[in-house]
This record gives sequence, C-alpha cells and structure tokens, in this order.
Amino acid sequence: MHKLNKWIQNLLLAFIMSSSLTALFFSTPYAFLKIKVLQIPASMIVFFILSILVAEDVRNSFKKVFRYEQRKDKRSIWQVGVGMLFYFSQVGIVEVFFRSWMEPELGGMPLYLVISFLNAFIMTVIYEEIFYVEEIHQPR
Repeated sequence: MHKLNKWIQNLLLAFIMSSSLTALFFSTPYAFLKIKVLQIPASMIVFFILSILVAEDVRNSFKKVFRYEQRKDKRSIWQVGVGMLFYFSQVGIVEVFFRSWMEPELGGMPLYLVISFLNAFIMTVIYEEIFYVEEIHQPR
C-alpha cells in the first residue's frame, strides 16, 4: 500500500506541474503550443512525461521544507499535502481542458475554485481512510 500511495502522489504532482505549464504556455501566440492529440494538448503530454521524472524529488523536497520526518504527529501535514494535491489537480483539469468553466462566480470568487476545494476535502478524507497508516504504540 505504501508504494501505491507514493505512486499516486507522484502522478498527481506530475499532473499538477504539467497542467500548470500547459495553462501558462497555452495563452501564448505560438501555434505549435496549441496542437492537440485526441483533445489533449501535445505540450501537456511532453510536460507530463518530464514531470514524472522529477515528481519524486519535488515531493521529497516539500517533505524537507516542511520538516515532515521530524514531526511527532505527521497526520496533519500529511492531510494538508494530500489535500493540496487533489485541489490543484482539479484546478489544473479546469485550466487546461474546461476553460469555459472558469467564468461563473460565487460571490466574486470563481466557482471552479470553490467546487475544487469541496471535492478535495472529501477526497482527502476518503484517501486518508484507505492509505494513512497510524502507528499505535501500545504496551502488550
């Protein structure tokens, strides 16, 4: 389960990096950046492959910055990290594939950000129930 957890987190992180770069470069006037293969931007495919190569290092650097290994209670920072992955991957999907969904607002805030936050919260709770292993040290 630990390897599957790490694999899912690395793929989500690679998707976040590739969708961010694709959304950033998609608004440029260069036509070759807007080429699509099966409705997927070709630049995203290239960025995704490159992002997979560095995703593990990026994830480990985040752990070092937030001093994950030195914490007594790792659960709270783990929840924040997984929630961030789910939130930004949903935002990336909207920015790359469904740009028309970026227009509706809820009280001045883009609606896709609100829905992504709510979905990320629920997905984090479900993901935690499946993958988070809490070490309980009880005397025998």
